[in-house]
Amino acid sequence: MMMYASHLECSVCSTTYDLDQVIGTCRCGEPLLTRYRLDAVRRDLSPADFVHRPNTMFRYRELLPLSERSSPVSLGEGMTPLLKADRLAQALGMQAGKLWIKDEGLNPTGSFKARGAALGITRLRELQVKKAILPTAGNAGGAWAAYGSRGGVGIVVIVPQRAPDVNKGEAELAGAETYVVDGLISDAGKIADKLAQENGWFNVSTLKEPFRLEGKKTMGLEIAEQLNWRLPDVVVYPAGGGVGLIAMWKAFQELRELGWVTGDLPRMVAVQATGCAPIVRAWQEGRSESQHWDNAETIASGLCVPKPKGDKLMLQALRESRGTAVAVSDDEIRAAHRTAGRLEGMIICPEGAAAVAGLEKLVQSAWIKPDDEVVVLNTGTGLKYPHLFNLDLKQLR
Repeated sequence: MMMYASHLECSVCSTTYDLDQVIGTCRCGEPLLTRYRLDAVRRDLSPADFVHRPNTMFRYRELLPLSERSSPVSLGEGMTPLLKADRLAQALGMQAGKLWIKDEGLNPTGSFKARGAALGITRLRELQVKKAILPTAGNAGGAWAAYGSRGGVGIVVIVPQRAPDVNKGEAELAGAETYVVDGLISDAGKIADKLAQENGWFNVSTLKEPFRLEGKKTMGLEIAEQLNWRLPDVVVYPAGGGVGLIAMWKAFQELRELGWVTGDLPRMVAVQATGCAPIVRAWQEGRSESQHWDNAETIASGLCVPKPKGDKLMLQALRESRGTAVAVSDDEIRAAHRTAGRLEGMIICPEGAAAVAGLEKLVQSAWIKPDDEVVVLNTGTGLKYPHLFNLDLKQLR
């Protein structure tokens, strides 16, 4: 099989780089994007070819940076269910059959982070990288630790003290050197940068390497395939670092260029917490870049990113898609967490609950119409967050 990925391209200055070199970001410091020979993909492949392929994200091999020699590092990630949520739709004032939840909690490490780690470790192993480091406030550390162990790549994880204990334990149990530090994810990121430089470790922080994004792009490809190669009107995504939103928008654009989908692309929605909403503030102020959010605080640890590196790309995706950004409070997150469980039997993560709360706000404001078809991303299982359970147990006497 030929390699359809052609090169890496800077998302800002358009400088190009060879795929088979160990590189993190462009020399200008901005994220790199993988580009493909889509004309060759269109010539050699059609949607019908996916029908009998294995149900993992590597079914989309031609749209990933994989070569003829690539042997994916996999734990069975991808092809998570796209679940119709009619009872929740009715409660929010939407029409039945118009609301879907993409449940990423069923990935091997319990979140969508498995996708980025699977492809990232696959590429690092091919490039003969022996050790990598990243900061994490939640699920990324456990995912990279697991896939690093699976693929034989050493992983160092830097975790803020306030991150959930289960995430710290998961990374350590999966084989990562795990260090806990005071401060926020941004503080952990500075330490990771320093240690990477001092020790020669490859830095796989969000958008400081180009392959995590391509792994998460498969969420968008799956949504299209699961809807029989059409796209919804709106995609609602809980945005901390925002890689998933950027990646899905890239997937939708590539699908349109391939001719596999037609019509308007989805309006993209970034949902953040009121205690840390740099993208929402930048969107409301008409900026193309966010400003650091001071004193960031929210129960949704994955949303507690004061200055995401992908802010320009997120805001660009919102503009190009005619989307929007909305912030929800921790109380609204807690309420949505409970509503999803009681109406749909889904124990979603706090970030996924934020997306549901954001959807409710947008329906109430009429930005989302009752007959709009909407996909909400639940980015992980809520079972990792027992400290957020507000149990109302009954006692028999």
